[in-house]
Parts: sequence; C-alpha cells; structure tokens
Amino acid sequence: MLTDRQRNVLDFIQSEQREKGITPSTREIQSHFGFASQTSVMQYITTLERKGFLDRHARKARALVTPVQKVRITDIPIYGQIPAGMATLTEQTVLGHVSLDTRSANASKNARIFALKVRGDSMINAHILDGDIVILDDRKEAKNGDIVAALIDGETTLKRFVTEHGRPYLRAENPRYPDQRPAHDLRVQGVMVSLIRRQASGGIKPVSPAKRG
Repeated sequence: MLTDRQRNVLDFIQSEQREKGITPSTREIQSHFGFASQTSVMQYITTLERKGFLDRHARKARALVTPVQKVRITDIPIYGQIPAGMATLTEQTVLGHVSLDTRSANASKNARIFALKVRGDSMINAHILDGDIVILDDRKEAKNGDIVAALIDGETTLKRFVTEHGRPYLRAENPRYPDQRPAHDLRVQGVMVSLIRRQASGGIKPVSPAKRG
C-alpha cells in the first residue's frame, strides 16, 4: 500500500524508465518533486524497496528495477464516513483516494470497490476502530456473518449482517449496542473485503478483514 506521494514517486520512476530507457537519478527525482535534499529521495526509494515496488542492484548507477508485474495498484475512492455506532443519515462526500495493491484489497478481479471512513466504536470486537477505513465490494447481496455497509430504514451504518429464520438484521460487535432490526427496509450497500488502520503517525496500514468467531 502506498501513500499518494510514494505513488507519485513510483509513477515518475516508471515513466522515465519507459520513455528514456533508464532510471532517473536521485538528483533528477529531487528536482522533479522539489525535495529539499537527496536524503528525502533516498527515504522514498528505501520505502518503495521495502514495500516491494522497487528492486535496486547494488553498486550499479541508476539500477532501479520496478517489478510492475508483481502487484496491481488500485486507487480506491473514499466516500465520506459511515457510523460504526447507531445508524444515522450521512451525505456521500468524496474525501480522497487510497492506493492499495489488489492483494491487500482482497477483492476479486472484476470487483467494484470503494472505501468508507469509520466513525464510532460499535465494531471494536471485530477490530474495526474509529478512524479506520473499510474497503467494500460494491455488491448488494451479503452472506450471513458478513460485515456490511447497509441502509436500514433510510439510514446508513456499518454492522454484521445476520439472518435468522430467513429474516435479516444488523448486529454490532460491541455489547453496548443493540441489534438493529428493520421496521421497513434493509438494503446492503457493500460488503467489507479489507480494512486499513489509521496509525498515530498519520500513515495507513492494511490489516486482514475480521472474521466472525
């Protein structure tokens, strides 16, 4: 998973390799992005190596190799926030994008995926915390036990989808919150496939989707 700036640096390196047949020097990368020093460039290169997007041959100038076939990057739109608490009306607002490789997204090849920022603590026992970003497959059918973004009686929430005796309802993963049973309508808006943890440093870290115990 890459930050926007890390992705920009990688894109520049790949573009220069395609167009010129050589890897840009650290000075050229510094000049292109206006970095204060080449140390900043090396920090980005080291991070891209550590994450598996670059492979550098020691003692060879400009010898960065980008294993572009190793991963496929997906830019996922973040559509506003979703309460992990009591259901509430929300406006769908694009907050930005998050870049993930397809494997981290845990999505099928042709899946349409989107992201929502979590607000609240009703899903803490599924290891979904306030401020996390959930990645969802834009499908309208869920299996018993899936974590879903759902519209229940016109209001949106993130909960566990449960079916009992053929009737679906939503369950929190925090005993402080009651089950939510639809008075009129319950519609799945997306099924969770992955989770990104917001770290104190401001970075993001993909974690495995929580499974029902």
